[in-house]
Amino acid sequence: MNVIEIGSLDHTGAAMFSRLTEAQLRRADEAGRGVFIAESPKVIRTALGAGCEPLALLCERRHIAGDAADIIARCPNIPIYTGDRAVLAELTGYTLTRGVLCAMRRPTERTLAEAVADAARVVVMQGVCDTTNVGAIFRSAAALGIGAVVLARDVCDPLNRRVVRVSMGSVFLVPWAWAADPIAELQELGFRCAALALTDRSVPIDHPKLVAEERLALVLGTEGDGLPARTLSEADYVARIPMHHGVDSLNVAAAAAVAMWELRKR
Repeated sequence: MNVIEIGSLDHTGAAMFSRLTEAQLRRADEAGRGVFIAESPKVIRTALGAGCEPLALLCERRHIAGDAADIIARCPNIPIYTGDRAVLAELTGYTLTRGVLCAMRRPTERTLAEAVADAARVVVMQGVCDTTNVGAIFRSAAALGIGAVVLARDVCDPLNRRVVRVSMGSVFLVPWAWAADPIAELQELGFRCAALALTDRSVPIDHPKLVAEERLALVLGTEGDGLPARTLSEADYVARIPMHHGVDSLNVAAAAAVAMWELRKR
């Protein structure tokens, strides 16, 4: 077991846990695939189970023989950085309430065709930048049986530390891929696309035609402005969630969960 004590913020080996930005992490690995950080034993186990490769562990001393023991047993050759709770909190910028962080190599990204190959239902995110919302949408997608998640290029990185944490590791359970033009590319692969928006042509989310589609992509827009006019015009359907009491919208993660449940493959 390669345990390395950290006594100050100057330890270069642990820089990936503290000093590197998310953008730097994406370029940090010599293999050219970048690095991401998984936080908490549960999330780390999920990532390992999905085949992600661990590079280093950071944890409090008490977790070496405790919460992290089984993870260390699975990864016997990686460095394990440890130290006093106060030093680790200063190193990472916050108290390690879950006690364990793991730096892992970013997996090879799937193509869109690979990600949706076996999917009957997919979720498309366009312009969704809030890490909490992206993580919550991934968690709902995994829980509600969505086959894949498709990300426009203006969506935040699914392997951002907070996205991974909020998703509880669901980013490792649902296939995902980037797409430059999600609607056109999905339509080419045999999907019909339903944009979630409140417009004059919106149909209720439980419309029989939507539910009956063999392959359906649910398109979600930004937290503030929703989907642009071009996306609405290119979509095969525009769908809305019926509202009451004058409320005209839901948070995008909440709306996604409602729509995913309603349009699940029966």
